[in-house]
Amino acid sequence: MRIDVVTIFPDYLAPLSLSLIGKAREQGLLDLAVHDLRGFTRDRHRSVDDTPYGGGAGMVMRPEPWGAALDHVRSLAGPGTGGAPHLLVPSPSGVRFSQAMARELAAQPWLAFACGRYEGIDERVLQDGAEAGPVTPVSLGDYVLGGGEAAVLVIVEAVARLLPGVIGNAQSLVEESHEDGLLEYPVYTKPAVWRGREVPPVLLSGHHGQIERWRRDQRLRRTAARRPDLLAQIEPASLDDADRAALAGDPTSGPDDAT
Repeated sequence: MRIDVVTIFPDYLAPLSLSLIGKAREQGLLDLAVHDLRGFTRDRHRSVDDTPYGGGAGMVMRPEPWGAALDHVRSLAGPGTGGAPHLLVPSPSGVRFSQAMARELAAQPWLAFACGRYEGIDERVLQDGAEAGPVTPVSLGDYVLGGGEAAVLVIVEAVARLLPGVIGNAQSLVEESHEDGLLEYPVYTKPAVWRGREVPPVLLSGHHGQIERWRRDQRLRRTAARRPDLLAQIEPASLDDADRAALAGDPTSGPDDAT
């Protein structure tokens, strides 16, 4: 996969050279480039913003440098990029980012990110971009950040870790939160007793069937407690009697977190 990021703060994206993403880049699994928007300005002040038409507070990012920058990114098309990139524009007015979207993006060969600042990017930049390829404004959630860079860090990590070879044990992706609509079960490691708190005995039993049932119960209960909106989206027909017992709090359905 290729990823291009356009921003006025290239150093903000430095963490993309660390951890899993950094290793993926070193191994050639991810080709990622960061471009400085100010390098595409033509005035001596390298200005990228101006006052909004119609009045109002704040400044708006000008279309000229954005057009030049995105034209440059598109000119980098090569074998395997699939033509034009899918342009993602972090914005509080965008569609909500989700694990499902991360999976969809991970299947695409080329992504580009336009990191807005101030009051946002002139809307014509998105309209112009849509003539070359798909454009999606995307939001991390119902809140406002200072710019798109933080969102890019999140989205790139969520997407890149799904690429083949990035995660050493692909099985670890299967039962993660949001992969099937449920949150992940609680996890434990050595020692078996820490500050008087014991690991749930079922996890020490070696009984794989009971462990699997316990983990399923924990996922259901945790989702019901923390994200009932997710639980409401699950088809009732997909729940068996043990699932319903766990949600009802039946003590025979398996030990809970305190066990």
